[in-house]
Amino acid sequence: MLIGELARATGSTPRALRHYERAGLIASSRASNGYREYDDAAVVRVRNIRGLLAAGFTLDDMKPFLPCLDGDVLAQRPSAAALRIARERLAVLERRIAAQTETRDRLAAALAAAGAPETSAGPGTPSG
Repeated sequence: MLIGELARATGSTPRALRHYERAGLIASSRASNGYREYDDAAVVRVRNIRGLLAAGFTLDDMKPFLPCLDGDVLAQRPSAAALRIARERLAVLERRIAAQTETRDRLAAALAAAGAPETSAGPGTPSG
């Protein structure tokens, strides 16, 4: 499949795919016209890359996960290096969550002190 087809199949962009390729995470062959061609397995690999990016990993972080990227990432036992990186990313996320929770609590306290009525529309909403 061509780069545009892979981009559409994965919700990615051709630019991102070229970036993943430069990082050594995906590979393509070249057609006679010079266009990049990807095999069907690239769809799973790119979806896994995008999932790891969404979880806070960097492209460099993913190199130890290469053996796992072509299938169910969670079904395979990652290497010691991959587990170390995953633990580091989890610690970063936990620190960010703690900082955001602290900020939210300070803002809520300031609003309460100002006598502003509390509105809680729930998570994921502009006022929650």
